[in-house]
Amino acid sequence: MTADPGARTAPPRPTHNRGPARDAAPVPPRARSRAARTLDALEHVVGGLGIGLLALMSLLALALTALLCVVGVGFLLAPGVLRAVRAVADRERTRLSHTGAPVVSPGPLPDGLRAQLTDPDVHRELAWTLLHGTVGVLLGLVAMTLPFSAVRDVTVPLWWRAFPEQVASTDLMYVPVTSWPTAFLAFLLGVGWLVLAVVVLPPLSRLQSWPGRALLAPPPGADLALRVAQLTATRAGALDAHVAELRRIERSLHDGTQNRLVAVTVLLGAARRAVARDPARAEELLERAHSAAEEALAELRSVARHILPPVLTDRSLADALTGLASSSLAPCALRVDLPVRCAASVEATAYFVVAEALTNAARHARATAVTVDVGMVAGRLRVAVTDDGAGGADETAGSGLAGIRRRAEAHDGTMLLTSPPGGPTTLEVTLPCGS
Repeated sequence: MTADPGARTAPPRPTHNRGPARDAAPVPPRARSRAARTLDALEHVVGGLGIGLLALMSLLALALTALLCVVGVGFLLAPGVLRAVRAVADRERTRLSHTGAPVVSPGPLPDGLRAQLTDPDVHRELAWTLLHGTVGVLLGLVAMTLPFSAVRDVTVPLWWRAFPEQVASTDLMYVPVTSWPTAFLAFLLGVGWLVLAVVVLPPLSRLQSWPGRALLAPPPGADLALRVAQLTATRAGALDAHVAELRRIERSLHDGTQNRLVAVTVLLGAARRAVARDPARAEELLERAHSAAEEALAELRSVARHILPPVLTDRSLADALTGLASSSLAPCALRVDLPVRCAASVEATAYFVVAEALTNAARHARATAVTVDVGMVAGRLRVAVTDDGAGGADETAGSGLAGIRRRAEAHDGTMLLTSPPGGPTTLEVTLPCGS
């Protein structure tokens, strides 16, 4: 389901995505998936090469420190070098967490050089530095050479005539490209490099990541303890969010609906007393009581709708978000692609995230355009809200963003906020679809 923004004076109307034009040749899903895996592997292995170079520098620093320990100076440098190794290892943990199971850092180093040198985590990080600073760098260079060679040789027929003789040559056989037959040979070799890259890059990426996942991950017991602590914290956050929601409902009922019902009672009493002596006055009071009762009923419906919108139960999350987008104070473009329904609590959380983000964009960021993108990514529900407002959103400044984070973490989800000064602001929340 897709909703395109209309004019700024009118809310957007959602339209269905009808797919590619009939005259466009569709790319086979298998080929598209293989190309995506190859590009992801190339990006991953290039990132590993960068961290591998840092690990190589740390390895050289460790070797130099070990040599300087002979004259005593190395013992003064060792704590700083070990902290640098921990920092590089944490960068590798972050990189691995982006493409698979999270790899958690053990935290700061213990105090004292003796404690640091006997720490098992430090031992594993030193072993990883040795492997990744050598083998990891070598694998990264090989992985980068494959696509470079493929592009170079495939494009030889386009540029070989622009260079002097024997400047262009094939990478594998070093055959000088001096004629069209040799240029065609280079082209075929480039196609071979491309096929080899598609086949080899994903295994190279996994092989490069293996030392980090084997050596930098915490022991199973430590991971379980960290998981228990995380679940305890998210459970406390969920309870706080529940209490805050109950307080909001109570405040809405007390300050709004209750006061209007009291006004209805007072007006009805006054009308009953005025029926005999002043029927016209009684008619006016009954009219006012009727209006107050209608306002109280509207507020009750509003409170109930914010608890769990009926359209979310009766129809779907896409329909509920369409209603939010159409009533948004800032023009909103909505794109929803959900092949399956998620759990009711997850859809309610996604609805709350979009509602809160649209309110913040209109009231605080003074946005003139908002984009809401909802879809499935790796089996998880992803909600991304982007606005062109002033930016500089601060999660600690109010309860709105903090409430979104608590709700997301209560479902074992994540929240990422990017809001540089001047905008744009992007709020991304991912939730397990089956929670």
